[in-house]
Amino acid sequence: SLNQSLKMAVGKNKRLTKSKKGGKKKASDPFLKKEWYEIKAPSMFSQRNAGKTLVTRTAGTKVASDSLKGRVFEFSLADLNKDEDQAYRKIKLVCEEVQGYNCLTNFHGMDMTRDKLASLVKKWQSLIEGNVDVKTTDGYTVRLFCIAFTTKMPNQITKFCYANSAQVRAVRKKMVDVMRDESSKCDLKELVLKLVPEYMGTEIEKACAGIFPLQNVFVRKVKVLKKPKFDITKLMELHNDDTTKGPTEGGENRPAADGAEGDSAPVVESVPGSGGRL
Repeated sequence: SLNQSLKMAVGKNKRLTKSKKGGKKKASDPFLKKEWYEIKAPSMFSQRNAGKTLVTRTAGTKVASDSLKGRVFEFSLADLNKDEDQAYRKIKLVCEEVQGYNCLTNFHGMDMTRDKLASLVKKWQSLIEGNVDVKTTDGYTVRLFCIAFTTKMPNQITKFCYANSAQVRAVRKKMVDVMRDESSKCDLKELVLKLVPEYMGTEIEKACAGIFPLQNVFVRKVKVLKKPKFDITKLMELHNDDTTKGPTEGGENRPAADGAEGDSAPVVESVPGSGGRL
């Protein structure tokens, strides 16, 4: 009976020895199906050809440009502006439109490198942070994070310079006020041009001088939270070289928006046929 059960066991597994239908699919190199696209940075940066990105070429219903739209790229500001002193800044650009083999990008966020932040944190001083959500005149909602450190008074003898909680609150309020004032009366392009030279940091330092002396004041991070309805003409303005001259191009019709900050909401333009991509 043992012999019979062994025979049955052998018989049961007959299907395992047969080859599966169709055979094994031939493994093809996925990179043969890919194409290179050029990443174009907006005109606020001096290096317009920021880099290249890979995408699987259009096949059937899967369109290459759809896989690229919404893709976020991170660059060092040193590469974008050809200035090694700005290497501690990281800029995020998001692909909003594909034309030919070019990805037209827009500003998506800013950050600081870990080593720069770590080099600022020291003993014997207070660290003060603040953040604020602001709406720009062209309808972008951005969140700005600021970081600052206390410093010694001139001719101070004690080695530490800690701020008490009331001073910290007062400094944080000033930070938020300066960031809100500077950001709410300009569009996204002008905001980026303010962030790059660390203009807001120096303004905060000046504003807080009467409360507590500060050092190393930086807008350490910027997040784009909400975007207006996608408008191809606005994006093309950002990518045309003549807009590098400054914020005068889109500034002719801006004073009305400047005067009434409460009326900045209608600026979220919905151009006919601009599509509803966020």
